[in-house]
Amino acid sequence: MSVPRLAGVHHLKLPVRDLDRSQRWYESRLGYEKHVEFAENGKTMGIGMQHPAGGPDLALRLDPDRAAAAAGFDYFAIGVPDKPAIEGLAERLTEMGESHAGVHFATIGWILPDLHDPDGHEVRFYTLQHHTEYGEDVMHVDDPRKTAERREREMQAAEAS
Repeated sequence: MSVPRLAGVHHLKLPVRDLDRSQRWYESRLGYEKHVEFAENGKTMGIGMQHPAGGPDLALRLDPDRAAAAAGFDYFAIGVPDKPAIEGLAERLTEMGESHAGVHFATIGWILPDLHDPDGHEVRFYTLQHHTEYGEDVMHVDDPRKTAERREREMQAAEAS
């Protein structure tokens, strides 16, 4: 049996409590632009957004109950080209007054976690640039944070010698 052909992520979809507020946040913080509105019985119930510099398309759906239930969970990580780009994004968000955990060495690349949109969804960013490649065997990560910190120290020590 062959593996089916897939073509990446078509779009991300989030439930929100207030479409206008969420639209403004994703536009101002990440540069998204609205390109479609979805109406039901004359009321706007969702919007589709595109990113002008390569981010995945984003759909926001008015659904206050699901938005509240989903708050705090990181459903996805948006790819960022490399470490300088993710550091620049972190600086931009900080300058805009957004709280986040900063850029950290992670399992295979660098991560910017703990940014939360107006509904409390955690929006994470992860570099497409890797400092570690997957091997032929399944990579086992016992404690992601401790493993990344140990690997970062090992890589720094190897670079210093």
